[in-house]
Amino acid sequence: MKLNAPRCQAGRCVIPEGGRGRCQARINVRGQLLSLVYGRPITEHVDPIEKKPFFHFLPGSQAYSFATSGCALRCRFCQNWQISQARPEDYRVQFTPPGALVTRARERKAPVVAFTYNEPTVFTEYLCDTARAARKAGLRCVLVSCGFMNEAPLSEMIEVLDAIKIDLKGFSPDFYKNVSSARLEPVLRSIKQVAKSGRHLEIVNLVVPTLNDSEKMLDGLVKWVVSEAGPDVPLHFTRFHPDFQLLNLPPTPVETLEHARSVAMSAGLKYVYVGNVPGDPGNNTYCPSCKAVCIQREGFFVTAVRMKAGKCAACGCPIAGVWK
Repeated sequence: MKLNAPRCQAGRCVIPEGGRGRCQARINVRGQLLSLVYGRPITEHVDPIEKKPFFHFLPGSQAYSFATSGCALRCRFCQNWQISQARPEDYRVQFTPPGALVTRARERKAPVVAFTYNEPTVFTEYLCDTARAARKAGLRCVLVSCGFMNEAPLSEMIEVLDAIKIDLKGFSPDFYKNVSSARLEPVLRSIKQVAKSGRHLEIVNLVVPTLNDSEKMLDGLVKWVVSEAGPDVPLHFTRFHPDFQLLNLPPTPVETLEHARSVAMSAGLKYVYVGNVPGDPGNNTYCPSCKAVCIQREGFFVTAVRMKAGKCAACGCPIAGVWK
């Protein structure tokens, strides 16, 4: 491998001539990194914004969502492994320019474009071009990411995005190494970068039985979020379901998720949620002052909103988020 081989700005892979990065989405051709996924979305859907999940960003909105193939991580529990672990040539798709995606979003009356399903960092160039076109058309753009990236591409994406959700998969370097084939430190750095940028941020922790559900790990995670991201950042503890390479583990007990929520709120976080458990009271948004239900949810759907101009309708306390 040549010492001057191109280095990918997402995962810092050093890529030899004719080789690809670990995401399989970029190739070194005569010293230049070329994208193999630009203009090649392999899945497109319109989802509730709550499915991302964003609970404090335009609740009840529809999000035109798409993905290419590829991911820099190798999460053993990945629920979208058919696309995240695929190579570009595994799917035959027509070239779709950014403007065409924006047109499709408008045709489906979706006010939000979501980059999701796989890791959008692998198609940063396509993402940014699409987001710029979407902004000109009056649409908002959101990123659903693992957060495993460098500062420069994240800075470029922050400039064109309206909201970012990052998966903080665990609070242990060993967990990241053994379960996701990645590192924790870049993810923490990304969360701090987004928090300082002023862009809307939400954080998700998928709680996997026996792997990242220890009291020590949960306690460390919530204290770090309070300190580095702030008490107003929504934190979602979501339920694991057996998938991909972790079919041997059971679903996360609901009691574990509810305990994690209690720990986080006791540590000072104002908006903490239980995810993937329809009907759980932890799906709702509560006023941090009077504890009234400000947004009521059933699964991914908003069933009642009791807010006025971004404030609790009962007591007038401001609720952090983007509401219009």
